[in-house]
Amino acid sequence: MNVFSTSVLYGSLTLFISILHNVFLLYYVETFVSVYKIDKVSFWVGETIFLIWNSVNDPLFGWLSDHAFLNSPQSGSHLTSPEVVLKRLKALSRNGPLFALSFLAFWVAWARPGLQFLLCLCLYDGFLTMVDLHHSALLADLAVSAADRTRLNFHCSVFSALGSLSVFLSYSFWDKEDFYSFRLFCVALATFSVLGFFFVSRLLRHRFQREIRPRLDEAQTLTELSVNSPHTQSEKPVTVGQYLRQLSKHKNFMWFVSMNLIQVFHCHFNNNFFPLFLEHLLSDNISASTGSILLGISYVAPHLNNLYFLTLCQRYGVYKVIRWLFMLKLGLSVAMLLAGADHVYLLCVFIASNRVFTEGTCKLLKLVISDLVDEDFVLHRRQQATSALLFGMVALLTKPGQTLAPLFGTWLLCVYTGYDVFQRQPGKDPAAPVSDVYAAGTPPLRIGCFHMLVFVPITCALLQLAAWSRFTLHGRKLQGIKTLRQGSLHSPAIDVKAI
Repeated sequence: MNVFSTSVLYGSLTLFISILHNVFLLYYVETFVSVYKIDKVSFWVGETIFLIWNSVNDPLFGWLSDHAFLNSPQSGSHLTSPEVVLKRLKALSRNGPLFALSFLAFWVAWARPGLQFLLCLCLYDGFLTMVDLHHSALLADLAVSAADRTRLNFHCSVFSALGSLSVFLSYSFWDKEDFYSFRLFCVALATFSVLGFFFVSRLLRHRFQREIRPRLDEAQTLTELSVNSPHTQSEKPVTVGQYLRQLSKHKNFMWFVSMNLIQVFHCHFNNNFFPLFLEHLLSDNISASTGSILLGISYVAPHLNNLYFLTLCQRYGVYKVIRWLFMLKLGLSVAMLLAGADHVYLLCVFIASNRVFTEGTCKLLKLVISDLVDEDFVLHRRQQATSALLFGMVALLTKPGQTLAPLFGTWLLCVYTGYDVFQRQPGKDPAAPVSDVYAAGTPPLRIGCFHMLVFVPITCALLQLAAWSRFTLHGRKLQGIKTLRQGSLHSPAIDVKAI
């Protein structure tokens, strides 16, 4: 008797990712800048090289994983949907523990700061990419219907919320002057993650092999029958160049990555500068415990909100919900700008809500990418949906936002206020009141932080609304695409409820 459903086990894998990744996002910049004292040149060089690696490894790993699915059946590399799922689960069981171990390399000084910064980022992101690609691809491979995918995403949100509790705990252990306790905390998190990946991925593989084995035989029979059909004999393997040309003509894909690039930038901008905003906008008016609560809420609430957003998606569709979130982000930012920086409680609400709704939007985008997988499958008559490859191509065009966020933020802050995070010598008194006059030609640090806080989401929201208005994969068109994919003999959908 199965205690946990496949949806629950699939969602639990998100827990083992989020407990580590949330801590990484929040503290890796502060660790190297404040604890290891990395110099500015090494930081920029490391982030630039990481930008290249961060963008290239997603499509590279996606191509290595899924390029065989682009080939014709007579090439001998065609796999059925159940076999694809088993392949992805095997990759998760292998790369998940390695991802957890790479997380530990950040928190012990074992090389020159510049070299360690570069190696840690590339190693960590490589394993994170492998884990995230295969986990995300399973969303498209396990289910086709919106209801089944929403069920899978629902459980991911629940476990992501649980994983965000590591942020609450981290604030209690974080101390730049005494790093020992924080290191032990990170070791405990990594150990839990290693054990979780190992046991859950193995349990999923064994369950899938036991309960889906009859479908493997049926699907293999259908594949063998289709090999000799005139239609498949005329097909040829798709090269990298041909695949890229296909994507460049996929208009919905291009508009989506345009919007998502801005979304990735905004999410990581919030992550990287959240501590800075707390320090210079609120630290004089709230206690450390309040700051800890605010920080934790900003990490947990997006996942809890996503549970509500998913119910809205079932009723109104993902497209409309995402558009409403962009409009809400714009409205809240304009309201905060008009209110000013002197309203402490409004600032608390806005700083938290800004991150909550931005991260909430990110959680819904995997559903859109899964729909793009369906459209790509139908438009180009694939033998098998190239889920990991398409997720990788999305990352190729959007992950630069992850690296641009800290670079743009530190540059803008320095140019606008004269504050250099590497020298820790602001040009103005951080505690200067908002009513001070810009006597020296540069605004006080507090005003600079406030303007960054409100103008970045305003700009992002306007650009995203413009791009999202051109996206057409929703409504009747989306239903037609799903009907065509579900009717394909070469890609039978797996009923999540049945397992």
